[in-house]
Formats: sequence, C-alpha cells, structure tokens
Amino acid sequence: MSTEVQDSRQPQSKKELFLVFTFLALQGFGGVLAVVQNELVERRKWMTKAQFVDEWSVAQVMPGPNVVNLCLMIGGKYFGIAGALAAVCGLISGPLVVVLVLAILFGGVADNPVAQGALKGMGAVSAGLVIATGLKLGTTLPKNPMGLWTAIAFTALSFACVGILRWSLPWVLLGLGSLACLITFRALKHMHTTPDTPKDSDQGAR
Repeated sequence: MSTEVQDSRQPQSKKELFLVFTFLALQGFGGVLAVVQNELVERRKWMTKAQFVDEWSVAQVMPGPNVVNLCLMIGGKYFGIAGALAAVCGLISGPLVVVLVLAILFGGVADNPVAQGALKGMGAVSAGLVIATGLKLGTTLPKNPMGLWTAIAFTALSFACVGILRWSLPWVLLGLGSLACLITFRALKHMHTTPDTPKDSDQGAR
C-alpha cells in the first residue's frame, strides 16, 4: 500500500465537516480551489492529490458551482445526505453573512479608487493561487491512465477550443470529455489485461 493511501484520514463528524468548510469558504476570494486543495489534501489529508483531481474533475462536469459539488460529494461519501447538507451549509453560511455585511459597507465607497484598486489586487492574487494549484496538481498527470502527453494534448485542445475559438463550453466538454473517457477506458482495460500476458508466454515456454 502506498504512503499516500496510508496517510489518508477522514472527517470524524458532521460538525467537523461544517466547521472545516466554513473555514475554507471564509478564506476564499474569487474562488476557493487553492484553499480547498491545501486544506483537504495537504493539511487534513482527507484525500490524496490523485483523488482530489478525480473528484474535482467530476465536480466540474456536474451542473452548479464546482466547490459546492465537491463538498456535496465529500459530505455524502462519509455521512450520507446529512453529511452533504452539513458540508454545504458550512460552505455558504459564513460567506453569506460576510457578503451581506460587505454589500452594506461597500455601497458607500464603491466609486472610491482605493476600493477599486483593492478589488483588482484581490483578483490578481486569486488568479495566482489558482495557477499555482494547477501546477501543483499537475504532478499527478504522469499517473493518469491516458499518459502525461495525452493529458497535456487534451489540455491544449480544451484551451484552444474555449479560449481561442470561443466554442461553447458544454459542447467542448461533451466532445473532448467523451473522447478522453473512451481513451481512459481503453487504457485501463489494457492495464488490466497486460499482466496476464507474461504468464501465458511463460507457460508456453515451459
């Protein structure tokens, strides 16, 4: 068993789920991907990097906000519907209060250049955190059944279709996603059948 699997833990209660996701949400500015990865994978060790990438991929494909989908999956995995609700409530309760308070306070200074500059600075920091998290999670690509270069090719194709050609995201997900699933399925099937081949050849030699 790998060290990653041995070190994995799990939440002990629905209360812990609620508090952890509340803490995560209150740290997120412009998205909590970087915070979620650091907290769940590196600090709490509720999942490995590979598990996080797999579940985050599913959360992105599902309708709705990615982080909400992820917390539903994690809460439901350990405590069923009650755990999923606890995780979602923790994710949205704290930010809801903060946003309401900030909306009241920000209304009077929205046109202030200092406030505008602060918001732009927060956006730049958020973008940097997301890029850094993407590079960190990229270390799992060599373990992907498709292989490193195939995964990079799909990344480039996705960027070109959405970012350059401006194709509709749902169609890109449907097209490239279906193709990636097919390639991964065939690779996994090949991985399961390949170990039997040497045994057959050895028996033939005997």
